[in-house]
Amino acid sequence: MSKLTSMGSVLIVEDDESLSKLIEKKLKQRGYRVERTGEGKKARDLIVNGNFDVVLLDIKLSDGNGLDLLRDLAPNTGAKFIVITGYGDISTAVEAMKSGATDFIQKPFSFDILEVSLKKALKEKRLEEENQRLKSFLFEREEEALLETKNPKFAQVLSLIKNVAPTDISVLIRGETGTGKEVLARYLHKLSPRKDKPFIVVDCASIPDHLFESELFGHEKGAYTGAISRKVGLVELADGGTLFLDEIGEIPMPVQAKLLRFVERKTFRRVGGLKEIKVDVRIVSATNRNLKDMVKKGEFRSDLLFRINSVEVEIPPLRERKEDIPLLTEYFLSRFKKRIKPQTLDLLRRYSWPGNVRELKNVIERACLLSKGEFVDQHICLPEEESVCEEKFFEDLPSLKELELRYVAYLYRKLRNVDKVAQILGCSRRTVFRKLKELRERDKYPEGGSLTDPAVHLY
Repeated sequence: MSKLTSMGSVLIVEDDESLSKLIEKKLKQRGYRVERTGEGKKARDLIVNGNFDVVLLDIKLSDGNGLDLLRDLAPNTGAKFIVITGYGDISTAVEAMKSGATDFIQKPFSFDILEVSLKKALKEKRLEEENQRLKSFLFEREEEALLETKNPKFAQVLSLIKNVAPTDISVLIRGETGTGKEVLARYLHKLSPRKDKPFIVVDCASIPDHLFESELFGHEKGAYTGAISRKVGLVELADGGTLFLDEIGEIPMPVQAKLLRFVERKTFRRVGGLKEIKVDVRIVSATNRNLKDMVKKGEFRSDLLFRINSVEVEIPPLRERKEDIPLLTEYFLSRFKKRIKPQTLDLLRRYSWPGNVRELKNVIERACLLSKGEFVDQHICLPEEESVCEEKFFEDLPSLKELELRYVAYLYRKLRNVDKVAQILGCSRRTVFRKLKELRERDKYPEGGSLTDPAVHLY
């Protein structure tokens, strides 16, 4: 890489041309790629399309306020913003930092101060990019593992996804909670021509009804009480890519009408805005509900359902994909370098998995975190098995005295240390020895014998 571009790219947004030229000259001498402008409108276009690492932004511009530019672009671009101004005060600095600025520098300033701030911003950006690459790599590995299958029905689902991915057709993914609807949607995006564009998730189940329209389409400054600045909506952020409407059945009826209009025309207006904004997005939706039944009950618009399910895909639950349980289990274990015994794997195959792949992942990860050894079997905990164990433990209706003896036996067998057993029970060593003696007498085991001997019935 040449020296000219090795340091990073910087956009100078400054209406003082002499200062702008001076900063440009010094930065180019240090090896930065530099562009500059004094106009907010031109700056907006350059930032959106120019892929700059850092923006040096003056608050007072010839055609507007730099803070408005900062509020709009800082959350939605990869650039770092350093605010420079001759009208510095504490409130302005706080507002700039709240709006997304990395640093705030007051004029006049030395170039050394600017360069320190610039290097800090670049370092922060590089770390974020590295983290993003790592997350992307880890997600791709997990995605590949979760989509590996020996199940014919799920294999058909994957084949259908591969066939529709190159098109722009709307897809509705149905499936129970935890089956991996978002993973499948991301897989569809990855296989599509839009793979290098945004994949924006709208979690319809978590957005309050009164904020839905603003979250989807954004709002203009002053559109309602509390709208202190313009907000770009999720639909606009997805331009060129894929908009994933997760749990679309949770969208309130009034918003469904506006979503339908957008799906049909690919245009929208921000809340409080008059301008029609056109975007190019692919709609992929997901639900764990029966939308056709919701239509019959008047809870979901039939015309919206017609628009979003040009192709409908249903993910089978994990209980119908028993042959995939060993594949998934081995993958989740491999992340912790752990193993599982065949008999425990059979137990996992027999379980019904109401929480599907997500529940399996949680069970295995919990066992891995609790297990200190290579095998995780003793920490595999399934609700149905717990219930069976509980019935078996209490089926002979033991007395409190008997329960106490069983607990002492369990602790001693597990810890093999009288002092530790006494500490847990909150009693003396003498009491523990007395209880152990009672256990030997109860099971007619000779004095001094081992309580861990398989011949001794200690539950």
